Amino acid sequence: MITLEQVSFSYPDQPIPALQELSLQIDAGEFALLVGASGSGKSTLLRLLNGLAPHFTGGQLRGRLRVHGLDPVQASPQTMSRYVGFVFQDPEAQFVTDRVEDELVFALEQAALPAPAMRLRVEETLDLLDLARLRDRPLATLSGGERQRVAIGAALALRPAILVLDEPTSQLDPQSAEDVLTALVRLNSDLGLTVVLAEHRLERVLPFAERLLYLSPGGRSLLSGDVRTVLRQIDLVPPLVQVGKALGWAPLPLTVKEGLRFSQKAPETLPPAPKNKGPSVRHGAPLLAVQGLTVAYEQQAVLQGVDLNVWPGELVVLMGRNGAGKTTLLRSIVGLVRPQRGQVTLQGRSLVGKAVADICRQVVYLPQDPNSLLFADTVRDEVWITLRNHGLDGAPDAGQRVADLLTTSGLAPLADHYPRDLSVGERQRTALVALLITEPPLIMLDEPTRGLDYAAKERLRYQLQALAQAGSAVIVVTHDVELAATLADRVVLLSQGEVIAAGAPDEVLSTSPFFASQVARLFPGRGWRTAEDVLSRSWPSMTVTNAPSPICR
Repeated sequence: MITLEQVSFSYPDQPIPALQELSLQIDAGEFALLVGASGSGKSTLLRLLNGLAPHFTGGQLRGRLRVHGLDPVQASPQTMSRYVGFVFQDPEAQFVTDRVEDELVFALEQAALPAPAMRLRVEETLDLLDLARLRDRPLATLSGGERQRVAIGAALALRPAILVLDEPTSQLDPQSAEDVLTALVRLNSDLGLTVVLAEHRLERVLPFAERLLYLSPGGRSLLSGDVRTVLRQIDLVPPLVQVGKALGWAPLPLTVKEGLRFSQKAPETLPPAPKNKGPSVRHGAPLLAVQGLTVAYEQQAVLQGVDLNVWPGELVVLMGRNGAGKTTLLRSIVGLVRPQRGQVTLQGRSLVGKAVADICRQVVYLPQDPNSLLFADTVRDEVWITLRNHGLDGAPDAGQRVADLLTTSGLAPLADHYPRDLSVGERQRTALVALLITEPPLIMLDEPTRGLDYAAKERLRYQLQALAQAGSAVIVVTHDVELAATLADRVVLLSQGEVIAAGAPDEVLSTSPFFASQVARLFPGRGWRTAEDVLSRSWPSMTVTNAPSPICR
């Protein structure tokens, strides 16, 4: 079905190949998961499979590549699209219409599908991805996660033989991500659909994969094999696997259910985590005060009387299902959305009705799509432009601050690269660094871990914690439960435009079956949320030698 023999690929004007002499065989009907560090070449490898690279990116391909019996270089992307469905990291990049149902219909019309068959395909796809209630909605009014599901639906509607997905769950809440992955498994099992999926949040996808492909940094080698075998050889693993590897659990668990066979044998003498009583910074007047905020799009309520206070030095994580109103809340604070009712004050001064440019002198807002903030020729220039816009480029320590920030964020080796040529994760980090250089009092990030591997997420966590310790207030919107477990001082849960829970992470996350971390579900009642909480204690050997090997789904 998919064959690579000594395949190398180089982008134009790049001295080092993005992929180097890779060989791989994926059979028809396989469910393969591609993993690797940010910038390792995963997106490039996926784009070779339908001819987007080199047809649209340019560049030079060497070696032998066959997909569904075709050479993607000789065949056009138009031809390959009949056999290979593709879902981008940025769902907005593949939309061609303005309405949900029209987007699903568009590809079917191009394939000249008869009207009755087209109607059936559309209805099946809407039901499969829980999009029926959104069929008449304009795409511009959808949340990032809802747009991602529409993009997946548009690719599935053509019923390709191969479906290639680049981080399809990066903007989905845990329940929606599981629903989408379950749908893919059903298509894989019932229709024999070959699935090749790249993802960083492995805790979501590992139980569904039949084969794990690990692409090393720089695209220099490709490790392929059984999921558990490959996981024991790499460092990019979710908390459950990290704990299992460290404690010698065998067979290595891929799901919390499998891990409970081991964790339930944990000695009762191991001390629980100390009770989190909340951050000590919540005293005096809040830095940000949101009161009774109400927002509606086309007479549909998105926020309904939301109240939120955030103090200097506090890290607040906003969570909730796709479409709960999280992004709208951030956009309302920064002035991109005008509320119907309510008040937003920063340091006691109202922000409602102020120009966005004036608000952004005190408030940093990183949207889900980093491309909207990138327009310089190099990564370094992006940071300097922000300094110039704020009149800070003449400071004696400006150059050193730029260099230090690029280093701590892992972008120093990319300082002279064109930002839009970087991976999504690298672009995300570039946009964030360009914003943080001004050290603003309020920092708001919308899905900042999109495209980030585990190491990059750790760097981001340390960076945000350092900013909070320096006195900045930080609000992070995320569906990344593991990030919330390690980062948050306080978690605020939204549903249908209302705050339904707020408090310390162990109070909010541990009580939710969808938003609890893997470790919290693995060791219920102990107050542990992270792998570090578990591994900081002295453990006896707990290998289960007679446990049956779980069936690979």
